[in-house]
Parts: sequence; C-alpha cells; structure tokens
Amino acid sequence: MPAKTLMVQGTASSVGKSIIVSALCRIFRQDGYNVAPFKSQNMALNSFVTREGGEIGRAQAVQAEAARVLPTVDMNPILLKPETDSRSQVVVLGKVWKNLTASAYYEHTSYLTGIIEGSLSRLRAEYDIVVIEGAGSPAEINLQEREIVNMRIARMASAPVLLVGDIDRGGVFASLVGTIELLPEIDRNLVQGLIINKFRGDVSLLKPGLDFLENKTGKPVLGVVPFFKGLRIAQEDSVWLEDKLDAPVLPGIDIAVIALPHIANYDDFDPLEAAGCSVRYIASADQIGNPDLIILPGTKTTAADLNYIRECGIARVIKQRAETGTPVIGLCGGFQMLGKKILDLHHVESREDSVEGLGLLNIETAFATVKTTTQVQACFLGGNGILEGLQGQEVTGYEIHMGLTIDPNAAPVFRITATPSGMAGYLDGAQSDNGNIFGSYIHGLFDNPGFTTALLDRLRARKGMVTGSVSVFDKHTQYDELARIIRHSLDVTRLYQITGLR
Repeated sequence: MPAKTLMVQGTASSVGKSIIVSALCRIFRQDGYNVAPFKSQNMALNSFVTREGGEIGRAQAVQAEAARVLPTVDMNPILLKPETDSRSQVVVLGKVWKNLTASAYYEHTSYLTGIIEGSLSRLRAEYDIVVIEGAGSPAEINLQEREIVNMRIARMASAPVLLVGDIDRGGVFASLVGTIELLPEIDRNLVQGLIINKFRGDVSLLKPGLDFLENKTGKPVLGVVPFFKGLRIAQEDSVWLEDKLDAPVLPGIDIAVIALPHIANYDDFDPLEAAGCSVRYIASADQIGNPDLIILPGTKTTAADLNYIRECGIARVIKQRAETGTPVIGLCGGFQMLGKKILDLHHVESREDSVEGLGLLNIETAFATVKTTTQVQACFLGGNGILEGLQGQEVTGYEIHMGLTIDPNAAPVFRITATPSGMAGYLDGAQSDNGNIFGSYIHGLFDNPGFTTALLDRLRARKGMVTGSVSVFDKHTQYDELARIIRHSLDVTRLYQITGLR
C-alpha cells in the first residue's frame, strides 16, 4: 500500500505552514512512523544540498531532519530561485534546468506535473506517511488552473488538507472562511480541518470565533497554536528576515550581515546568534556602525547585488572599515564580491562581461555554466589575525555556486578533504595577508562549534573580552520542543483519524 498522505495549506504566505509540517513530521516520527516531507514546488533562496548533490529548499531539509531521515531531491522536486521580480532559475530534481520568466514557466506545467508525480510516488513507496506542504494560498483565482503546489497536488495524492491561518496578522476568521468559500467544491471537500496559528492570550476567549468557524465552514477546528519564540529552527521565508532588519546593537560581539537584495542561505548565521552575538542585518550604509565583524553573505545574483551595494554606499563603508582593521568575511557570493573582479563571459548572471569587485582579496572569479552542489568535509589551513589558532580545525558544510575562483594569488583557507563522491583534496577560499579578511564557498561553517568558538575567541580577544566556548547546538531538542507545543495545541486523536493511520 502506498503511504498515507496529509497536506498543510495556508490562507497566505508566511502563516506557518513550514513550521507546522516540521512539527507533524516530528510527531509522527515520535509515534513510530516512517515519515517524509514533500513540497512539489518551492520558491526560496535558502537552499540545501543533499548527499547526492541535489539542491532543494531549506525548509524540506529541516523537515527531513525533524523526521530523522536524510533529505532527498524527491522531497522538493522543483525549486524556484528568483533572480528578478519576474524571472527565476528553475531547479528540477536537484539540478538547474532552465531560467524562465513566470509566463514561460507555466508553459511547462504538464512536464513538471509528471516530475512531481514521480517524486511523490517514490516517497509513498518508501514511507508510512508523507506530509505535504503547500505554498501561498489555494484560493488564488488567477492560478487555480495552472498551479502545481496546492490543491492539484492534494488531488494527486488523495491527501486530506489542513488549512492554517495566522491570527497574529489579523483577519484570521475572514481569511479562513474566504479561502474555503473561494475553492471549487471538489477542493473544498478535501479540507478536513482548520488550524489557527500564532495566537497570543487566553484561548478560551476565542471560543465564540471557533464555534462560528465550524458552523460556517462545516470544518472542525483542530486547535490553536500559540505564538512562540526562542526555538532555533532554520527559516527560509524572507518575511522572517524583514523582521531582523535594523536590529539594535546588543552587548557582546556585534556582527553586521549585509542584507543583499537577493541574500541566500542566511540561516548560515543562526549559530552566531545562538552563541550570544548581536547579529544585525544591514540594508543601508548608515546602519553599519562600527561592528566587530562584517559578513557578506551568499546571494543568487552576485553581480547585481555587488552593483547595488556599490550604488547605495554600503561597499564604500565596508572598504573603509576593512582598511581600519574591522574583520570581513565573505561566504559564497559574498566571497566572490571580496575579489578584484568577477567575470561573466557566458552571461550566466548579467549582460556585463565583468564587474569590478571590492578588491579586498587578491582573487578573481569566473562564472561557470554548471552549478557546483556538493556536501564537503574540510580542514582549516591556518592564518593570521582572526584566523590565528584555527589551523587543523575540521569542518563540514556544503557548496552551492556557479562561480569558480581563478588565479588565486591569496592564500587559501581550507583544503576539501572529502565529498560524498569520494576524497577530494582541492583548495577553498582565500585570505588577506593579515588574516582579517577571508572568504569561502562553504555554507554551514558556523554550524561547526570548534571553528566558531575559535573564531569568536579571536574577536573577543580583540575587544578585551573573556574567551568562551560555543556549546554544541542540539537541533533535535528544538524539534522535540516544537512537537510538544503542537501536540498540546492540536487534537492529535482527530488528526490521526483524518490521516487514516489509526
């Protein structure tokens, strides 16, 4: 028998679908079921590389982690990585397929539906239950005939649907009722339960509203999930990042992360925040101040974002701070920006053949037509400045980039010692002579406690602070706490009845 299915859809984007799916994956796993997450089509710049070298949305990697299974490309067969407001790189089964405008993308609906169906079938053959995440709202009238991520997938999977609404943004009763009213009858019948998310206060005060919802829609309210903070579970939604902009400087190590227009994989910096650092996302030059560390993060459009920070004055301030001794780290696209020049002779990203870099590292980068996507193990080679004392540190992470650093006249930072395809041995990254500026292609660097502790100790020493250690961050404790909150909030008995597992 193929696996049971359950789908979580929402009244809008950012209502909490991803976190609810993560919680359900953990709950089913705790209860002894072999569970997999699935999202047919994801639009996100935060991504993850699977063991087989495929690129998927970060949320599905998190959900797989919550389910205690290895993430695979079948869990997110289509990933859209926006390059402009109307154009995206389309990743199919983990590999770049095409770069398409929105209108051109919908011309391939039939082909992509077949890809989705294949991935879903493979998951259902392997697991007891597949928890499916939708996107945006199923009630977008202009998309209902061509969408491949909401009700079309629910029908494909014969999946009962849980509809989530966000009460914190207001209008939750109207949005839940309105969404159901706008669905065709065949889709309306698939909705088997309602969930109100992000509630603050006394749940008993909601009872009249909950009674109204059930009477109006004929659908049971499975529960009310409280607004909670403090759980460190990686996010991929840009709305979450907007809440981090213009944060105040807190005591301790002050880290300024440049909020590039197409910033990618900003969960790279969650461990720094967990270690007690003040991590500020900077969108304008006057917000930079005098941080202890500046980080240029990854980006989907390196050349365009480099031109942006130059035009708005951020690049000038970064160079000024670097010249006066402020350490600067660049990751992936941010690493490429730190060099002297970026070449794009194949016009992978832009119409320009070359773009001048910040000139803080003595390297050049050339964009390639093939994307590098691999998990890596690496060993730190040593250096001066903030890199002093890190020699021999071993790290794990993953690479996602189109560019190759060429003619490296600066000392490398890491030696890649292994990948899933076998031993490697190639060099990664570059550093300045004084060791205060360095870049790397490795995402997930700060998830390595030994490396992060040593780096932060160098920053603490520069400020005359007491050195410390970064405790090993136990993600599974966070997933267990999330599952506890959701179990307490939802009618789990009714949930199991809906899935047919019990």
